[in-house]
Amino acid sequence: VANVCVLAMEKAAAAGVGVINTIGCDWKSSLLAVHIAERWSRPELPIYAAIGFHPSDSAGLDDATLEKLFELSQTEKCVAWGEIGLDYYWPTPDRDHQRKTFVAQIDSAKQAGKPIIIHDRDAHNDMLDIMKRNRAGVNGGVLHCCSCSWEIAKECLRLGFYISFAGPLTFKNARVALEVAAKAPLDRLLVETDCPYLAPEPNRGKRNEPAFVAFTAAKLAEIRGLDAEEMADICTENGKTLFRI
Repeated sequence: VANVCVLAMEKAAAAGVGVINTIGCDWKSSLLAVHIAERWSRPELPIYAAIGFHPSDSAGLDDATLEKLFELSQTEKCVAWGEIGLDYYWPTPDRDHQRKTFVAQIDSAKQAGKPIIIHDRDAHNDMLDIMKRNRAGVNGGVLHCCSCSWEIAKECLRLGFYISFAGPLTFKNARVALEVAAKAPLDRLLVETDCPYLAPEPNRGKRNEPAFVAFTAAKLAEIRGLDAEEMADICTENGKTLFRI
């Protein structure tokens, strides 16, 4: 872990990355995210953590683990709960279980006072319905790696959420994401990597890493008619506002 972290941080800093948020998807990775943030954060490149159970890993979330997650969320470096949500692309865990664990984590995040990071894959309507019924945006949040239509995105914005784009924004088939990126308010936009997945062009198909977020930011800047540095500054300030860092 040490060598990977040092190399990734060096490359990220060289690419102009100013802050990193490392994400948990189950109990083990949530612990690791906090450990990385506590061990490897530097004044010149702060690292923070988000904790939670990804919907594809939600079969492993029970009441006892949820309590442990809550305790972990209260550590200094934890700034968000996620990524959580719904993933209907895969047949398991079953959808009813995913919905129940999504609601449970929304409730825990509200109690913890943390914004949430939403994973939504092929589940847009159910995701939005749960978010509305459970006041998911009370502490803020972000729809990560946006893949939904502008109509769905508008509803998320009304709930107080930010919209984040990852590598797929740079793909040639990104028609839906392009519309959202063009229309969403500048003060609600974020960019991300979703490491180690979904590396942006020109690195599509490679292992993703924090430094590659610069390519997504440049694409978003192109869409909005801004220079890359200005867009990077906007997204950085938006992230600091959302995560209160």
